[in-house]
Amino acid sequence: MDALDDLDLRVSGCRACPRLVDWREEVARTKRAAFADQTYWARPVPGFGPPDARLLIIGLAPAAHGGNRTGRMFTGDRSGDVLYQALYDVGLASQPTSVAADDGLELYGVRVTAPVHCAPPDNKPTPGERETCRPWLVQELRLLRPTVRAVVVLGGFGWQATLPALAEAGWRVPRPRPAFGHGVRVGIDGSVGDGGPDGGGGPEGLELFGCFHVSQRNTFTGKLTPAMLREVLSTAARAAGLGK
Repeated sequence: MDALDDLDLRVSGCRACPRLVDWREEVARTKRAAFADQTYWARPVPGFGPPDARLLIIGLAPAAHGGNRTGRMFTGDRSGDVLYQALYDVGLASQPTSVAADDGLELYGVRVTAPVHCAPPDNKPTPGERETCRPWLVQELRLLRPTVRAVVVLGGFGWQATLPALAEAGWRVPRPRPAFGHGVRVGIDGSVGDGGPDGGGGPEGLELFGCFHVSQRNTFTGKLTPAMLREVLSTAARAAGLGK
């Protein structure tokens, strides 16, 4: 087992936030009628993608009947349908759909994660829950730092979580901290490290991108269109040294 696999295993056993534990388990008991015959994952959902990813996508939190059901980020819900279709369209995924953890989907140089790993009521984690979960994101960033060269953050909540996590993981985040916006691109300098907890030096610089979240509210209203999403992902992929 490599270090990222070990992290994912530890994430999936976390019970640090009582409200989120109660909610994710209640959803698994009551279920949605369409999934009444399925056994829900009902645990924190770890990141998904290769351990040498050059591009990291950071969302918000798993959906109650999506990742909380399937056990994989953005899998089994409409937000995931939009995201993985776009990743497939720009050559970063092996297939355009993500319906189950064993459906054979592969990501090419991309990892998908979230600042909150449990499904929250009304899709709204609290700032306190975001802070409690932040050490997992910091550790994930530290493990990815030999290869990650670009980060796409979906939505303002994730942006507010990502900037301090990047700083804690060893990158030099500009001050004042850059504001979130769709299409925002910020260069984040690496640090000259003295050997972090994983034994490595400081991270290389990376490019940080803002993108509206792939929520139904944004995609149904046209605030985020497939073309807008593809443009951010393809630009970020080029910045990361992926694709064409």
